[in-house]
Amino acid sequence: MYFVFAALIRWRGLAAVHKLLPPVVIGPVIMVIGLSVAVAASSMAMGQADGKQVIDYTDSLILSGFTFAVTAIVSVFGSRMMKLIPILIGVASGYVLALLMGLVDTASIAHAPWFAVPHFETPQINWQAALFMLPVAVAPAIEHIGGIMAIGNVTGKDYTKDPGLDKTLAGDGLGVCVAGLIGGPPVTTYGEVTGAVMITKNSNPVIMTWAAVFAVCMAFFGKFNAFLASIPMPVMGGIMLLLFGTIASLGVKTLIDAKVDLMLPKNLVIVSSVLTTGIGGMTLKLGSFSFAGVGLCAVLAIMLNSLLPDPKES
Repeated sequence: MYFVFAALIRWRGLAAVHKLLPPVVIGPVIMVIGLSVAVAASSMAMGQADGKQVIDYTDSLILSGFTFAVTAIVSVFGSRMMKLIPILIGVASGYVLALLMGLVDTASIAHAPWFAVPHFETPQINWQAALFMLPVAVAPAIEHIGGIMAIGNVTGKDYTKDPGLDKTLAGDGLGVCVAGLIGGPPVTTYGEVTGAVMITKNSNPVIMTWAAVFAVCMAFFGKFNAFLASIPMPVMGGIMLLLFGTIASLGVKTLIDAKVDLMLPKNLVIVSSVLTTGIGGMTLKLGSFSFAGVGLCAVLAIMLNSLLPDPKES
């Protein structure tokens, strides 16, 4: 599906994309990317998983609140060097506090091997399953477009032109194919990364490339993986509260920069409908196929923007 979208954009041109996805459409969609996972961030901060209290509620609030506070303080008041790594400092500080509170299981780190080959699966081609998943792939493809525009707003660069939206879509599709061939989960653009870039102001592609290479190499170190797994849920919850909110703020910034007039009925209907369906968890079910989240919101916004008349036309 990524390749289909890439081919369409290559054929129709970027002007068609901007006409289909103006700021009044892309702004609230970006907001939904952040706000739709806000519940998960809050649950992690409270030490809850699947509706159950995994870590003591009071301890969780202390830990997540401390992590959040450290990250926010470093982001605002830290030195120039510290502002490059506020998330790392926040996680490290939260981890130390968790150790002092006795909430870290160090036994798993001690028992983990130094070197461990990640588990790989032998791929099996199932065309019936592929055809069933084809409509579902529309959602991450649309989310990719929103993610590219969001990260472009953060860095001040138009990635839809350079390297081009068709190339980023094709690259994402290629990544999904490679991940599937080695038995890994599908890959897609992540709003968390956009939030991290916005907080750290670090958008150098070279650094991103080396970070990816480092992550791949560290996957073979068992103790490092065990260390990451030992980070208590509330620590990451405190970080996510900041990251997901940052993404939503970026959507608001998109509307403000484009001077979208929410007093116009058309704009108000689009923004309000997208936010309500996205944050409310609306799901559209057609037989065994279900459509929800960012994909559903984006389709709804595009349809409303195309069908509703502009003020001059009305």
